[in-house]
Amino acid sequence: MRVVIAEDLVLLRQSIARMLAHDGIDVVAQVGDGGALVSTVVAERPDLVIADVRMPPAFTDEGARAVLLLRDRFPDLAVVVLSHVVEPALAMRLAADRPARFGYLLKDRVLDIDEFVAVVRRVAAGGTAIDEHVVRHYLGAARGAGLAALTERERDVLGLLAQGLSNAAIAARLYLSERTVDSHLGSIFTKLGLPPSAEQNRRVRAALAWLSGTSAHPDPA
Repeated sequence: MRVVIAEDLVLLRQSIARMLAHDGIDVVAQVGDGGALVSTVVAERPDLVIADVRMPPAFTDEGARAVLLLRDRFPDLAVVVLSHVVEPALAMRLAADRPARFGYLLKDRVLDIDEFVAVVRRVAAGGTAIDEHVVRHYLGAARGAGLAALTERERDVLGLLAQGLSNAAIAARLYLSERTVDSHLGSIFTKLGLPPSAEQNRRVRAALAWLSGTSAHPDPA
């Protein structure tokens, strides 16, 4: 896997690069602003980008805008976005069109090396990983007719799915059997209006429905 890191804090950027390299991941470039991120990705064509939301010169949403541009130009590019604070609206904006190959994490999560590297690999493989603090924000809001129809346990399962956990990991976290998790997911897909299709696609679309706070609908196709 080839990775480009975009982070203006040099120590954090270098720390991320070292932990990825230690895990056998090839960090091909490190940059400190959104413009450099775009030009570097065009030149290097990495598999995945790790980008801070706020970077020079204005420290508003330069990183997010660069990510949106790159995801539009390179649809297969995997992205893990880092933020200091919970910004659910921004997470939704970045994930809206293509929740696959997308991760949104608070920077504190980088301190858990094993978990961070696992998220990077999960997103690179086509998964979605949303920070648990964003998950809690949305579960607390309980918005949308589709989500309102879910039981409390189904919401727990969907929240963990949105973080990118596998069925086995969800089962372990909630002290359930995998069969029970499968049953809950089947009910969730039905209530959110997700018909049988490729399993990964349904999982991603369920996570997106949870993020948007609305029930999902089948694609016209």
